[in-house]
Amino acid sequence: METLTIIFTGIAFTGVAWFVQAGLRFAYSRYRAGFTDQAHIQLSEVFLFLDPVQLWFLTVFVAAALGLVAYGLMQSIALTLIISGVALFCPPWLMRWLRQRRHARFECQLPDLLLSLAGALRAGAGLQSALQTIVTQSPAPLAQELGLVLKEQRVGVPLEQALSSLRRRMPGEGTQLLVSALTIALHTGGNLAETLERIGHTLRARLHLLGRIDALTAQGRMQAWVMAGLPLLLGLVLTGLEPDAMQVLWHTPLGWGVLMLVSVLEISGIFLIRKIVRIQV
Repeated sequence: METLTIIFTGIAFTGVAWFVQAGLRFAYSRYRAGFTDQAHIQLSEVFLFLDPVQLWFLTVFVAAALGLVAYGLMQSIALTLIISGVALFCPPWLMRWLRQRRHARFECQLPDLLLSLAGALRAGAGLQSALQTIVTQSPAPLAQELGLVLKEQRVGVPLEQALSSLRRRMPGEGTQLLVSALTIALHTGGNLAETLERIGHTLRARLHLLGRIDALTAQGRMQAWVMAGLPLLLGLVLTGLEPDAMQVLWHTPLGWGVLMLVSVLEISGIFLIRKIVRIQV
């Protein structure tokens, strides 16, 4: 009887282990496929031509290395898993940040583009020749995006379709106004130079207002990060001063639960503070 119990227990543990490893393998495959697909799209949008598969293996290597370092320093499995998990999710966040930063820089460059384009049109230049001149004199990302529009047009893509692609890549308010003005001018004509000049002055005033709002809310945003980093810094200091007393936090299930609760509260606090100081214009 005891032998049968041992056999059935072994079979049960084997089945559970098989299902766990199958689930982990499936989750790994799904996340890797989603990671590489999103990386290919997001990297191409910011004109970074890297191999998504190589980026994935680099991410896994960095996550494993950071996990080993964390385990060697803290001897905590929970902290090791947390650090490795954060490292795995950092590249998508970084790519989103690069994309948002690129969009913001493009929006900042739009007023100068519109005013320069209006001046060139008043001087008698055509739309395509004016855009070509501006592309050669402008920094990235404006030069890259407009250069792509001109390249698409040279291979036979209609200007309206190329502008729609630009609006899809750069979904900002300034891009919407620029594409709408050029599209309307292509269909109905009119004083395009005056329209572009008005849009340029409007966008410049809007950027000035956004800059003032960012300056006034900078203290609130910094307060969010200071409040989030203070418990972590305090925990590291206490671990260095009283390592025996902090063993409960790092090496017991109760301490792991406290760490998870603190992490959830920290992330919620950062989200709420940033939502409060974010003002839509």
